[in-house]
Amino acid sequence: MLVHNWREVLKRAWSVRLMALSLLLIILEPIYNFVAATWVAKNIYIQLGMSAVTGLLAAAAIVARIFFQQKISGDLNGKPPAEG
Repeated sequence: MLVHNWREVLKRAWSVRLMALSLLLIILEPIYNFVAATWVAKNIYIQLGMSAVTGLLAAAAIVARIFFQQKISGDLNGKPPAEG
């Protein structure tokens, strides 16, 4: 079941933003590997860096998901932001 303000969550939640960045890096990694294998020598440090950044973004998204965000969470009493 979706939360009542799912559109607002998609626009403003840091967890969603960080997961989107992580997804972008996951998509770019095989493209980079193909280009690197085709035109230039593979650089293991770039691969390790991309994997590390992807993992850190995923971990940051988990942490961001549990933190209170006033703009989308409303008051602590459970009211939606519009009723706040």
